Amino acid sequence: MRRVRARGAWAAAAGAMALALVAAGCTGKDAAPQPTRGAAVSYLTGQAGGDGRILAVKIDNVPAARPQTGLDDAAIVYAIEVEGGLSRLMAVFDGEHLPPVVGPVRSARETDLQLLAEYDRPALAFSGAQSELLPVLRSSTDLTAVTGTKDFYRSHDRPAPHNEYLRPAAAAAKGGAAKDIGLRFDAAVPAGGTPATTASAKMPAARFSFTWNGSRYRVSMDGKQSPWTADNVIVQHVAVKESDYHSRTGFVPFSQTVGHGSAQVLRNGRSYAAAWDRPAASDGTAYTVGGHTLPLHPGRTWIVLEP
Repeated sequence: MRRVRARGAWAAAAGAMALALVAAGCTGKDAAPQPTRGAAVSYLTGQAGGDGRILAVKIDNVPAARPQTGLDDAAIVYAIEVEGGLSRLMAVFDGEHLPPVVGPVRSARETDLQLLAEYDRPALAFSGAQSELLPVLRSSTDLTAVTGTKDFYRSHDRPAPHNEYLRPAAAAAKGGAAKDIGLRFDAAVPAGGTPATTASAKMPAARFSFTWNGSRYRVSMDGKQSPWTADNVIVQHVAVKESDYHSRTGFVPFSQTVGHGSAQVLRNGRSYAAAWDRPAASDGTAYTVGGHTLPLHPGRTWIVLEP
């Protein structure tokens, strides 16, 4: 069984000064050097200060789980389709910028394995997984699985399963160091694109919209505004097939983030029709317009893997 969907992914970024290449428009691939680490610039946000060890956390995203906790401290937030066409979030943090609590935490999927392979063995915190998938996660050389430790706890203000939270410091310490995942940043607005103050993305049973307020994007989910904001939004169109790890509840989507396809990139109130390319699981993801690297605004990015 095969379906086509859309998604968003990224990779992190370059020395602040090194990326002033975009004076007149999008940076060409041949003009986009690897990030210079002497400037201590984050691979994930393009902001000064560098990165710590990397932690990804699977976050519930049904109405009973909202508002979530800690998302505005994430460097990158992925929105991923799960069973029933619903969405789940994966928040990626660096260990130097952690909230005290993250959640509600939910279960992992096969999509997470491929998506996180472009990082350097990050920690992945989750509440559980399908019985055949769980040992695969625990033995993976692409990530360090973190589940069921004393740092997870249940809150009494919500019903299960929407009430499991994580104190993330110990989990983050198990993650690999930050690496270049392909993202490039520049505060200068690239030439091209079109003015766009709103944009949307959808899954079969989930909707996202993003509204530019003059400084960042306000995030709404299923028609309701959330507390969360983003400096950049990527709607990345991806192919979706059925996961090898099945569920009694029906079709389990596997969003394929290795390959290439189209994307919509939003920054500074403008929309760019872009292409994404990730040749292999160990490679970062490039976002280009007309064959030229499209830099993001330094800051937090939401990537929607749209079917």
